[in-house]
Amino acid sequence: MTQRFIGKVAIVTGAGAGIGRATAVALAEEGATVVVAGRRAEPLAETVDIIAGKGGTAEAIPTDVTDAAQVARLVAETVRRHGGLHVAVNNAGVIGPHGPLDEVDEAAWHEVLATNLTGVWLSLKYEVAHMRRHGGGTIVNVASTIGPHLTLPGMGAYAATKAGVSALTRAAAKENIRHGIRINAVSPGPVDTPMSRRPGESDADRDARVAAVLPIGRVARVSEIAAAIVWLASPESGFTVGHDLVVDGAGTY
Repeated sequence: MTQRFIGKVAIVTGAGAGIGRATAVALAEEGATVVVAGRRAEPLAETVDIIAGKGGTAEAIPTDVTDAAQVARLVAETVRRHGGLHVAVNNAGVIGPHGPLDEVDEAAWHEVLATNLTGVWLSLKYEVAHMRRHGGGTIVNVASTIGPHLTLPGMGAYAATKAGVSALTRAAAKENIRHGIRINAVSPGPVDTPMSRRPGESDADRDARVAAVLPIGRVARVSEIAAAIVWLASPESGFTVGHDLVVDGAGTY
């Protein structure tokens, strides 16, 4: 294991479980001080405990990314408590409603839009504002194969938001690279998290469904997605700007 993030401070949203937790742990293992953010305090505390148990440094700041004031506070408090912000991973997201678009409840539509797309925009807004004033940094947004790269019936709301994240990433990357801020995205395929299960589906059911259609024959491990995110956030990907890295077991080609 290298120590690519010694002396760096990172924010990871949606860090109470899944990809967000795995990414926070991976960044901490490589030397970063990690601020974990999400709506619920208890799973964030569990992530902090995992990192501490591995000898890393982390702190939880509960944050609802749909609330501009809370996102602004997250960035400001991170900088105040830890002296800077060098890496941000905008991962918080929800799966949203399943079903035909004409049957989607309006409130459910607004919820998935607010979290998955507006939440990433708000995070970028305050992260970029700090990084422009303090020498730059790296940002990775978590999109999805669903939306930017493939279409599935019954997931229109989720797909629309994740396609938006991919497009927003490219726009933000071009706007900010001359300010020393490098922005990219990762688009995972099916991952071993509850979000990959369809309504009423067990893990075993999901695994069988994915194995039948995905060339690699399995879902991704959260550590595999975290590794891609960490690479994009690291100096090793220094010439990679505005890219949406598909990590999907050959599912989209």
